[in-house]
Amino acid sequence: QVQLSESGGGLVQAGGSLRLSCADSGRTFSNYGMGWFRQAPGKEREFVAAITWSGGNTLYGDSVKGRFTISRDNAKNTVYLQMTSLKPEDTAIYYCTARPRRVGITSTPGGYNYWGQGTQVTVSS
Repeated sequence: QVQLSESGGGLVQAGGSLRLSCADSGRTFSNYGMGWFRQAPGKEREFVAAITWSGGNTLYGDSVKGRFTISRDNAKNTVYLQMTSLKPEDTAIYYCTARPRRVGITSTPGGYNYWGQGTQVTVSS
């Protein structure tokens, strides 16, 4: 069973940085590809980044390429999202997701089986 818990959100000024963490309390973290999505008020859920179970492959949404970095530490059952050069339009609730490693990673929200509760990121101008 996968149980995801995000942390690290908060308020930051434009141009600043934040690192989000997502911990899995289960024992099978390395069996899953992991992803991050975000949702701003009144908008659809948007793909941010994904990483394969080994960390060998990553995928990024166009709006965050070059600014955000996804990584994972399987020994700590944790996936990270390092966010730099933050913009007000990055303001959203950020969700951690997981899907079985045998199916790879995807940018489609419906392709993920497990979701965390989300953490709020607010970027002020």
